[in-house]
Order: sequence, then C-alpha cells, then structure tokens
Amino acid sequence: MFQETPIFSRLVAERGDVPAQVRGEAERIRRDLARVLRQAPVSSLNTPRNAAGPTAPSTVL
Repeated sequence: MFQETPIFSRLVAERGDVPAQVRGEAERIRRDLARVLRQAPVSSLNTPRNAAGPTAPSTVL
C-alpha cells in the first residue's frame, strides 16, 4: 500500500505498523458483524420501515 520510505520505516519502528493494525481490526469487525447478521431473526429484518416503533421526541422552540 505504501512505498517504503525512511520516514515510514522509522514510524513503523517507533509506533508499529498502524495501517496493518487498522486493516486487521476492520477485518475482525467485519467477521463479527457477518456472524451477528447471520444470527439475527428474519422477522426483524423484514419489518417495514413505516412500522410503529420508538420515535424521537419533538422539540418545541
């Protein structure tokens, strides 16, 4: 992804490979989300958007 440069090498040495850590964490979150979505009850996924449910309180100015 990044071309190796002296400043990048120094930052990796000092702080670790942050882009690789972020990619790894994003992949873990994607796997967790996929697992949760597979376990979600089908009925909750098919609820119409205009179905009655909690609403935000109206603000009065």
